Parts: sequence; structure tokens; C-alpha cells
Amino acid sequence: MAKFQLIVSDPKNKTSKAASLEGTKAQALVGKSIGEEVDGKLLGLGNVKLRITGGTDKDGVPMRFDIQGAARKRAILSGGVGFKPGDEGERRRKLLRGRVVSEETLQINSVIVSGAEAPAAPVEAAKA
Repeated sequence: MAKFQLIVSDPKNKTSKAASLEGTKAQALVGKSIGEEVDGKLLGLGNVKLRITGGTDKDGVPMRFDIQGAARKRAILSGGVGFKPGDEGERRRKLLRGRVVSEETLQINSVIVSGAEAPAAPVEAAKA
């Protein structure tokens, strides 16, 4: 059974909160990719939409959006997620995990896209 630490960031308030997911709530995230949106009701977080932005596995290996699947792979990086170059033009082969959430994933980072804090529909209806 999957068990995740879900980090939810709120860009409006510039805060983040951690939630632990187990059982069926955690199974709702297995198979989702970085960039996909998830309904917060499935996770027990209320009426919000979350976008998965990244994560790490049990050994601290980061997920990267441009690697297919959920397996670990070694890739040559010149910057971005998983590598910060010390010198200009430096490249290094680093161990990364693919963009799909799997059973080995431990932490999932997400950001609130819409929800109770963002009343988008009623404002548009009032203008029309």
C-alpha cells in the first residue's frame, strides 16, 4: 500500500502545509504525472484543485518532468531540477526518477490551482 507525504503550496498566501496520505487516498495519486491536476476531494483536502509539481523517492532522488515513466535513470544535466552547476558549462550525470508517481515515491509536491480561496466562477457570472 502506498504512503505519501503531500506538500501543498498556496501561491496566494505564500504558505505550504504537509499532509500524510495512506490507503485509498494515496492510491488516487499512483500513476499521475508531474503537471497533472488532481481533485482535492479524492485526497480528503476539500474543494481544491492541485497540480503535481514534483517529488522525491524514499532515498531522496528527485523526480524530473522530462524523464518518462517512474523508474530511476541516470541523465546528463547542465542545470534545472536535480543539479546546480558550480561552473559555467558544467554538465554531470545524475540519478533521477521519472515523472510518474509510483509506490516508491515518498514525497509529492503540489500547488493549489483553484479552490475555495479562488472564487473565479461567481466573479465572472457577476460581470456578465
